[in-house]
Amino acid sequence: MPDNTHSHDDHSDSCGCDLLHLLDGVDEFTHHVFPGNKELFHSLAHSQAPHTLFITCADSRVSPEMITQAKPGDLFVCRNIGNIVPAYGEMLGGVSAVVEFAVLALNVKQIVLCGHTDCGAMKGLASGAEATANMPTVQAWLRNAEAARSVVKTRGLDDDHIVQALVEENVRLQLTHLRTHPAVAARVAQGQLELQGWVYDIGHGKVTVLDEAHGKFLSLAEARARLRKRVEE
Repeated sequence: MPDNTHSHDDHSDSCGCDLLHLLDGVDEFTHHVFPGNKELFHSLAHSQAPHTLFITCADSRVSPEMITQAKPGDLFVCRNIGNIVPAYGEMLGGVSAVVEFAVLALNVKQIVLCGHTDCGAMKGLASGAEATANMPTVQAWLRNAEAARSVVKTRGLDDDHIVQALVEENVRLQLTHLRTHPAVAARVAQGQLELQGWVYDIGHGKVTVLDEAHGKFLSLAEARARLRKRVEE
């Protein structure tokens, strides 16, 4: 019988090092970061008023606060596999509750739905059911993005471009799903809520922004120029 003691110990040591690194980070925050931001955190101690609900993937490479340079208290963040928002009534649960709470209780003014390059969920979707055969919960969850796969399949793309096309189409689809939520639909109709779709390029640190009216993604410079012009009018 093989002796697995050594490999088990190695794994435990690795986990211990990772946890120690996290605890060291907390110590750094407590003693060096927090003191310089004490007034901000004191102002947030008993209430929050985020301006934006930021829905994105659970991927460890995506950091909403770092990407947007937002401060604590600015963003109400919802993360899940594939930045998915099930259509209202399809899968009532955590995401639906977050959306409802953000819109009706926190009165956010914007919802950003952010996909990203090299998305594992979209790779799984592209590969079909076999890729998630041993993950039934993930498989069921990805059905909420199935319409994006159907759209992309009609384009006859080569394999190198399918995942990126899915990333973008999934952003479009999840924005459509968002609008089926009663709280969102009502606030959008009243002009009190704006939705925007992004794709974050991990390798280049860039964000493209969906122009829903024309169905294409704009560079950050184009999106900023358009928004600035609208604000100034």
